[in-house]
Amino acid sequence: MTAMAHEPLTQEEILLDGFLALDTPEGFRAELVEGETVVTPPPDGDHEHYISRIVRQVIKRSQTDMDFSGNKGLRLKKAEGCPKDHVIPEGTFAPAALELYRGADPWMPCQGVVMVMEVTSTKTTADREIKRRCYARASIPLYLLVDREISEVTLLGNPRQDDYRRRYSIPFGKPLTLPEPFAFDLDTSDFL
Repeated sequence: MTAMAHEPLTQEEILLDGFLALDTPEGFRAELVEGETVVTPPPDGDHEHYISRIVRQVIKRSQTDMDFSGNKGLRLKKAEGCPKDHVIPEGTFAPAALELYRGADPWMPCQGVVMVMEVTSTKTTADREIKRRCYARASIPLYLLVDREISEVTLLGNPRQDDYRRRYSIPFGKPLTLPEPFAFDLDTSDFL
């Protein structure tokens, strides 16, 4: 029997293979973000309340009929020296006409996603900075961040390289204008 020579795995491939083989406890989420494995515990009720209120408004009020997926795994572009980011936003929105989620793999590409949403919990730096870079690098047009620590909702848009060029923040209780394809004012009065 002859042994076949194999190319040695790169550090990126080893890290990605190890991440994809993880078996997290029920309710926990594991993400690979800029070369780091991040495991998040199940969210509390207030966290889910914000998500519910936003999703309800987008479905009812958006100018374009939207599909929503909660906790959908996305494969994004990679940061320098890292494997592709594998993130799980609290929510992703895509035009319903695309049927983007139908038949999608657990880790799907992000093309067609028009907005991702995060609600801060224990790792605010990840949501405010690290994931912001990941979503911008992937050219996801809009990033909606509900920051519970400072009672503020931020909409980021116009992605370029590793960041968004536009940023609009409002305190909880004020309306936030979502641009097309949504084209309505998001009511945050129930966030108080």
